Amino acid sequence: MGRVNIYKPLGKRAGSRSIGVSRKRQTSSSVSPTDGSKKRSTLQMDLEVLECPICFETMTIPIFQCDNGHLACSSCCPKLSKCPSCALPIGRIRCRAMESVLRSISIPCPNAKLGCTKNVSYGLESTHVKECIFSRCSCPALDCDYTGSYKDICRHYYTYNSDPATVHLYEPLMYNISFNVRMNISDKIKIYVDDISDRLFAVQCFREPYGVCVTVSCIAPSAPELGKFSYHLSYTVDGDTMTYESADLKRIHKVSFQTPLEKFMLIPHSALRGEMLEMKLTIRKVNQV
Repeated sequence: MGRVNIYKPLGKRAGSRSIGVSRKRQTSSSVSPTDGSKKRSTLQMDLEVLECPICFETMTIPIFQCDNGHLACSSCCPKLSKCPSCALPIGRIRCRAMESVLRSISIPCPNAKLGCTKNVSYGLESTHVKECIFSRCSCPALDCDYTGSYKDICRHYYTYNSDPATVHLYEPLMYNISFNVRMNISDKIKIYVDDISDRLFAVQCFREPYGVCVTVSCIAPSAPELGKFSYHLSYTVDGDTMTYESADLKRIHKVSFQTPLEKFMLIPHSALRGEMLEMKLTIRKVNQV
């Protein structure tokens, strides 16, 4: 059972009480105030009341209501010409009370069992998970389903490739230095390992009718404490050089083998010379945390 933390100002009745409980009951903890201004009370709550009655997704601020008090989330409201419950106009009035309820609720990070101690505003769990340093990542090897922290993934991948029966190409990584990337287009992926700070970087290529798309990403959460990287990628053929630069190297939890829609270098078929790609890549640390 998860926790919902409701904050109440001092001077109001402290303690715990039950609210209508159904399929999504969660409980908060009771904590004595330390800053002299707020108390954390314990209660049980039906989380269905925090869902939009139209799309059944978790409501986020702003929340709107009709004259009769029926609610609609910020995503549904622009699509409505009238309240689906009573046909009165909807979208002019904010439901400040429900917005205050949402602001007062926090739950433990979904990665709490993995070590994260942060509480997250209800409805924003997925946003936090993208940046949570404890979020699980997936091994980039095509035939491996191992998941773990970004550090575990790096160590696992290094060990996994020490077995001659499961050979996957990877090379050590050096920052701030241009190095050669040589890979077969049909291999689709090549991994570079920073074994000092336990990070994996993936260079991927995607064959399309119009050419080959090349991307670079880091298999790790977007946690600020992990720092930020930029990169410069170039490909030279017959004396002509094409380049791609990104000031923010993409972080991913799992490699995807679907052609990206953005942040890639396109090498036209006319510039290819067989199946082998030979490029130059520089990965830079933008800041060191």
